[in-house]
Amino acid sequence: MTEPHGIQAPIETDAVVIGAGPVGLFQVFELGLLELRCHVVDSLPGPGGQCTELYADKPIYDIPGTPACTAGELIDRLLLQIAPFEAQFHFEQQVDVLQRLDDGRFRLETSKGLRLIAKVVVIASGVGSFQPRRLKIEGLDAFNDTQVFYSAAEAQAFAGQRVLVIGDGEAALECAQRLAVPGPQRATEVTLMHRRDEFKAAPDTIARFMQLRAAQQLHFIAGQATGFEQHGGRLTALTVIASDGSTRAVPADAVIILTGLSPKLGPIADWGLALARKQLVVDTERFETSEPGIFAVGDVNTYPGKKKLILCGFHEAALAAFGAAAHVFPGKAVPLEYTTTSPRLLRALGGSGAPVP
Repeated sequence: MTEPHGIQAPIETDAVVIGAGPVGLFQVFELGLLELRCHVVDSLPGPGGQCTELYADKPIYDIPGTPACTAGELIDRLLLQIAPFEAQFHFEQQVDVLQRLDDGRFRLETSKGLRLIAKVVVIASGVGSFQPRRLKIEGLDAFNDTQVFYSAAEAQAFAGQRVLVIGDGEAALECAQRLAVPGPQRATEVTLMHRRDEFKAAPDTIARFMQLRAAQQLHFIAGQATGFEQHGGRLTALTVIASDGSTRAVPADAVIILTGLSPKLGPIADWGLALARKQLVVDTERFETSEPGIFAVGDVNTYPGKKKLILCGFHEAALAAFGAAAHVFPGKAVPLEYTTTSPRLLRALGGSGAPVP
């Protein structure tokens, strides 16, 4: 379906969830139980939010009924749980425009030109949209996604290449280790670079890195990138200045920059919603913002007694779903049903409910 002049018509849906972290994913589940169709928008390349980007392999102990699971496992289970509701995901883009239409619905437009029209919007963007901290070298962006990367890709993508990993955290050290493991997927040469020979990672991760370093299976450089070299339109090396002021060219076929994520509230701050300390003010009955039909759950909201815990966000998502349903189905009673006994909910979940992970 297109509009005049070949412009793609907006996608119409019941709800748009902004943010695909654990609370945003559970919001899809709660909305799905109440028969609301969802589209989900997130600025990151995939689902999981800061769980996936910052501590995917770290254990979480305070999810009810789950003594322990890694953050990555939690996201996998949430994705399995919401699968029956067939939510549509739109990654690597942020919602730049949010406006109310004359008919009461909302028009949303993303940084990639995606246009959506929704009856309700749920903001579950955590502390903001996470953007990778960029390496500020003029002209380097020309190699983005071909030779310069801001997320840890699978090791096989760099087999046989000289790879420079930049960073001092868990993600950077684990990435360098994966690339250096002997085998057919191993990079020809792996170098980790950071300003100092100090790391912000788990002790066992640092210990494994030091073992590989001692065995010369990977290398370390203390320094900062200040420029780059290229030949024939290809990046060939980064120019690095060491702590003693000396400069050298570090050959590289690929550069993976894992220096952390910078959370930004972004366009949300310009949508006219009530804010307190860069967080969205909500009520605690429906977790609705100052604008009727727009809800906020998880770390992005604030209210008296607010606790920034995943399990609290799950509770908020449940109540927000009932508030959203009242907007989507005005005048219709929204009864409280139980997934254990409700035939309607069991049918929605695929018969006898979603499979146990």
